Formats: sequence, C-alpha cells, structure tokens
Amino acid sequence: MLHHLEYIIDRLNTHPEACGEPAGAHLAVAIRRALDADMPLLHDLAELDSAKPLEGPALVAVVEGVIWAAVGLDDGRVIADPFLPTGPAVELLALRVRQLRAAAGAPRRGLRPRWTARRARA
Repeated sequence: MLHHLEYIIDRLNTHPEACGEPAGAHLAVAIRRALDADMPLLHDLAELDSAKPLEGPALVAVVEGVIWAAVGLDDGRVIADPFLPTGPAVELLALRVRQLRAAAGAPRRGLRPRWTARRARA
C-alpha cells in the first residue's frame, strides 16, 4: 500500500527542478515602462506580494500579457507575484534599471552641426 501512495504522490507532484528547464524558462519576458492603466494592476500585485504599492515611475516585466513583476525607478523596490517563477523576470528588471541609470549618468555624445564645427575653427 505504501508503495502505491508513493507512486501516486510522485505522479501528482511535478518537480520543475528535476527537469532540464526551470518552470517558465520558455516564456518571453517584455520589459517596459508602467502605464497609467497599469497602476491598478500594480496595486493588486503589491497587495499579493504583501508590499506597499510602488510610487512614481516603474518598469514592469510582462509575460504573456500579464505583469509578473515591477520595480520602482525612484527607490528600486521590487514587487512580484509570489506564486509565479519571477526570478528571471526580476533579474531582467534589475539589468534594465542598471542600463537606464548608466545611460543617464553618461555624457551624451551627440553630433554637432557642421556649421558649428566650422565656426569653431575660424
């Protein structure tokens, strides 16, 4: 009898870590700025995560049309759905925040108009 119970438990219990790919590894993640229409969803996500809602501008990680995680651009706080495999999405959000901060801190190297360059030589 015990052998049968173990067999049933093993059949019903999926082990994503035993597979070659983690759960959700094949899903595409889109990183974008949060829109005004996303604010109620972000509030619900924060409540689900037992966290305060994000304030100010934010980036969201969208998987199959659903927001899985978000990060506040002002304070760097992260909220994520605790019932989904959001680790990779949160890592992508952190990477994008670092890229945006690096771009904001780097001096912009724009092209000067030719007439400005000629005037400077004169």
